[in-house]
Amino acid sequence: MITSLDCAGKALDLTRTQVMGILNVTPDSFSDGGLFISVPDAIKQAHQMVNEGALLIDVGGESTRPGAAAVSTQEELDRVIPVVEAIHNELDVIVSIDTSKPEVMKQAVNAGAGFINDVRALREPDALQIANETGASVCIMHMSGEPRSMQENPQYDDVVTTVKDFLLERIQYCIEAGIPEDKILIDPGFGFGKTVDHNLILIKNLAEFSELDKPVLVGVSRKSTIGTLTGRPVEQRLNGTVALTALCCQSGAKIIRAHDVAATVDAINIATAVMHA
Repeated sequence: MITSLDCAGKALDLTRTQVMGILNVTPDSFSDGGLFISVPDAIKQAHQMVNEGALLIDVGGESTRPGAAAVSTQEELDRVIPVVEAIHNELDVIVSIDTSKPEVMKQAVNAGAGFINDVRALREPDALQIANETGASVCIMHMSGEPRSMQENPQYDDVVTTVKDFLLERIQYCIEAGIPEDKILIDPGFGFGKTVDHNLILIKNLAEFSELDKPVLVGVSRKSTIGTLTGRPVEQRLNGTVALTALCCQSGAKIIRAHDVAATVDAINIATAVMHA
């Protein structure tokens, strides 16, 4: 298993679970849409997340919530590149680009990103080639369908086996494209084309994904499954998010993607202390 991740020259320690702060520079993301559209607001939020303990900042310029409108490549570039550049210049943190578009990957890495986080697992035309050429580390995620329709009627005979098989196949495609094995991470895609039951089964069996010998990234922050289980609106899902974070940490997740960095760091620290007691 990888213990240190090379993100375009910046090393990320994976001997313990780390936090990736979510920075959506979009008007329509499900939780924080519209809050960080301006570069100054985005940079202020990045500073806060770093101060709270985030070692990665994941910049996204296109919402992947169900029903969200698609954006053009140029619009996504206009949203993310100034933010990536500013974070890279101002903060000692790894910048991740949350995109499926090869051109956005390329320009974001040129602007200072060292990590590519792709919900489509590098399946867009030329994405594998471009990701390899950038030299960045990559995270490939499982998603059933497309963001706009993924929650309409997701079905699996065995969700854990299906997701593991998909990720194993994508790992092989990455390796064949030339991406080094020690720069590949996996994400089971909590909430992406899955029902509440599917999500719970994935969390219950999360430790199985370590069998693929790649670090596991998980994003559960404020998601609708938490709302369903608790009856809470999106702005009141911190407690549920923290509970899931601790479970994911105990099950071997190496990166937790989070809106609420300070609380997530606390949850990881407690879970890690218990595991090492």
